[in-house]
Amino acid sequence: MPSKQPRISFEYFPPKTADGRQKLLEVTTPALNELNPEFFSVTYGAGGTTRDTTCGVVSAMRSQGIDVAPHLSFGGDNEDAVGALIDTYVERGIKRLVALRGDTPSGMGGASQLVYANELVTFIRERSGDHFEIEVAAYPEIHPEADSYDSDIGFLKAKLDAGANSAITQYFFNVEAYFYFLDQCSAAGIDKPIYAGIMPIINFANLARFSRNCGAEIPRWIC
Repeated sequence: MPSKQPRISFEYFPPKTADGRQKLLEVTTPALNELNPEFFSVTYGAGGTTRDTTCGVVSAMRSQGIDVAPHLSFGGDNEDAVGALIDTYVERGIKRLVALRGDTPSGMGGASQLVYANELVTFIRERSGDHFEIEVAAYPEIHPEADSYDSDIGFLKAKLDAGANSAITQYFFNVEAYFYFLDQCSAAGIDKPIYAGIMPIINFANLARFSRNCGAEIPRWIC
């Protein structure tokens, strides 16, 4: 019989200090690993601003036998830089990536030769074949820059059709929006898994600010 145990993963921001890195590797990760997650993921700063930190943390976790998925985006990077990082992850035994369009930091522009996340997925597949399980982003309440709901679903389909295995949503608190989104994706011909992103509420002010930027609705029952 199929297991009814939910499939979960945990997402980290790269630690900014040596003490933070030590705590993440020696305390936080072993504790969370007791919950038997499918994998951990580590984010990638705008324009690759945490590239080395992300790569270092991911490599350290992998050396401990942890299934870990680095986020990968192009932002202000060119194809050579992204390709070199993909090669590094292959060499270090990383088997999963979270492929994102990413953000370009202010003051950077024009360096990237890739424009959309589906192009990044295609690039990864051309570079490394089927080595990686590739996750992409989905937006139940649509991406803030999307022209329309339907066009945003079209972009998700393009990423999955390019070779991504599944999608992870932007966090949401409106469950109805998620289930409606799944129905619309199915109607558009998307048949790959779309996993729900969950954000624990630790600091409401920070959550509200971040939610405004990413387009996540905060229902009145949370306020």
